[in-house]
Amino acid sequence: MKTLKLIAVAIVFLVSTNTIQAQVAVNVNIGSPPAWGPAGYSNVDYYYLPDVQAYYDIRATQFIYFGGGKWIRSRNLPNQYRNYNLYNGYKVVLNDYRGTRPYSNFKNHKVKYYKGYKGKPQKSIGSRSNNSSRVNKSTGNKSTGNGGKGGKGKSGHGNGKH
Repeated sequence: MKTLKLIAVAIVFLVSTNTIQAQVAVNVNIGSPPAWGPAGYSNVDYYYLPDVQAYYDIRATQFIYFGGGKWIRSRNLPNQYRNYNLYNGYKVVLNDYRGTRPYSNFKNHKVKYYKGYKGKPQKSIGSRSNNSSRVNKSTGNKSTGNGGKGGKGKSGHGNGKH
């Protein structure tokens, strides 16, 4: 009888050990913050960009903006903002949403963080290697000033921290 109990306990122990190991989850942030993102924040999924009234999804590396009556996800900002400077523009780190729709609070964000809004000074994660070059903020491509596109401009310098 004791042997049967020991076998039963051993089986329960082995099963529970396997269950515990199976429940271990790995939390990997697939997307990393862009060089133009505000420094000092980890575990952030979205920024709101008041000047262009758009969001940036860090994990999906996509901008989210309203156009044509719906919310659009794109790797680039809309054409009217193709020369917008993401390094110098203010970024609001969001934490007032649920799920994958930060724009659910767009009406509040638009009022609270109006175009031209400047909160606490921000410093970008990266730094620009050449201040005379311009970066196409929607694509991250560097321009040499002659209209041509150079290499990827993944470094940038902001104007303080949030």
